[in-house]
Amino acid sequence: MADIKSVQLRDFHALRWEEPVIMEMDVPGERGVLVPAAEEAVEKEVGDGVSVLGKLKRKKAPAIPEIAQSRLIRHYTRITAENLGSDNSLKISDGTCTTKYNPKVQEHLAAQHPGCTEVHPLQPVETMQGVLEVFYGMEEILKAISGLDKFSFQPGGGAHAVNSNASVIRAYHKSRGDHKRTEIITSIHTHPSNAATPSLNGFKVITLIPKENGLPSIDEFKAALSERTAAFFFTNPEDTGIYNTQIKEYTDAAHAAGALCSYDQANGNAVMGIARAREAGFDLCHFNLHKTFSAPHGGFGPGCGAQGVRDFLAPFLPKPTVEFDGSKYYFDYDRPQSIGKVRSFYGNFQAVLKAWMWCRTLGPDGLKEASVIAVLNNQYLVKQIMENVPGVSLPWDRGQRRMEQTRFSFMKLKEETGCGIEDVNNRIVDYGVPEIWESHHPLTVEEPFTPEPCESYSKEDLDYYAKVLMTVAQECYDDPEMIKGAPYKASKHQSLNAFAEEYEDIATTWRQYKKKFKK
Repeated sequence: MADIKSVQLRDFHALRWEEPVIMEMDVPGERGVLVPAAEEAVEKEVGDGVSVLGKLKRKKAPAIPEIAQSRLIRHYTRITAENLGSDNSLKISDGTCTTKYNPKVQEHLAAQHPGCTEVHPLQPVETMQGVLEVFYGMEEILKAISGLDKFSFQPGGGAHAVNSNASVIRAYHKSRGDHKRTEIITSIHTHPSNAATPSLNGFKVITLIPKENGLPSIDEFKAALSERTAAFFFTNPEDTGIYNTQIKEYTDAAHAAGALCSYDQANGNAVMGIARAREAGFDLCHFNLHKTFSAPHGGFGPGCGAQGVRDFLAPFLPKPTVEFDGSKYYFDYDRPQSIGKVRSFYGNFQAVLKAWMWCRTLGPDGLKEASVIAVLNNQYLVKQIMENVPGVSLPWDRGQRRMEQTRFSFMKLKEETGCGIEDVNNRIVDYGVPEIWESHHPLTVEEPFTPEPCESYSKEDLDYYAKVLMTVAQECYDDPEMIKGAPYKASKHQSLNAFAEEYEDIATTWRQYKKKFKK
């Protein structure tokens, strides 16, 4: 293991432009592009193209800034230069939010090939056989990885897929006339959406609390099971990075009580090609293609929460599904037991395409190797942090290894210096490292941080990351007042906490901004 004390930190300083928002750069009469007039044949067919809209026509033109192309390019170039992104900084993944390298060949194909950018979901299926083949091919890959029998790519992200699984579970029990199953069981370190979305579907949620080993008690789980239990929702490894080796005992007990089992594999980096949902006893699962499978991280828009089920639950999946009759691919809408659509059309094709390319490039052995390296990277980083970073502790440290991520605590640092995780977050930016996420709520670990050094990162990357944490933690002891003023080299000063609940301080649209701050 490298001695990180010899690692040289970069002399980082972010650009700072104090750039206005684009809406404030409006100059009436300026143009960035001139839209060509309609061709004569088109105009003859549809007229001016506006009068035919009737009541669909806006009463007022949309607020679009008028700005010259040169100023527009400078504006967005400056903004991107101010960012700490995955292509210009060391963005180690943060607690289930896997941020791995996204191969540029995938990005270029999805963004530039006409067969990807110009395809329309309403065009005849005969003209989009290649698109459907990618959907079908990715489904076959996920079936092999999970052991489950059928997948849908409609959900836009992990929480959306969990919600869809909860809807399938509700529909399944309803189809059997089993209306008394109104409860689901989950654990506090399973992704929070596994409690939230079943609740949204009308289920009562029973949450298991970890014991001394960081895992829920099997005896308490069995005690919670009853004829009212609809399903068991679980993440393994949990958000702490601890893997439950007794998981089959949990799923067997749930099945004996007549309940289903749903596996949240939003980040499957630890188990691809090593352990499958089917053998662990799960009836449903989901994968986040925008994390584990190398499509860029994101949710509900750029992402895809691929939802998988065993064959007896397949009739309840969102429709349509993609099928193959031996000669052509097609959408199957004839699914009377389906929970219906959970998203417009069929989902995010670009995310599925990128994941399919990544899997085809790596192959089965490569996918397994990715998991092995992700776990190895985590073991290495844990050792570096625990041996070199002052003020850090590892909750539930009973000798068991963490898998692909680890939830640490800076509570000791907070008690001894007055500086906590928010202060560390602000300071590490001065070394060119984006802030580390404070982990999922609820905060069962005080002053938490949960790095996830997936397979994309080199030993040198991990050493640099550990050296930054070591340096900043030591600065907290040496000069806590200086830390309180950080960051000093970022494009902006201390930003609003990511989990802030100060609704009045946030504006997500120009209209909202004007309403709140331009009174």
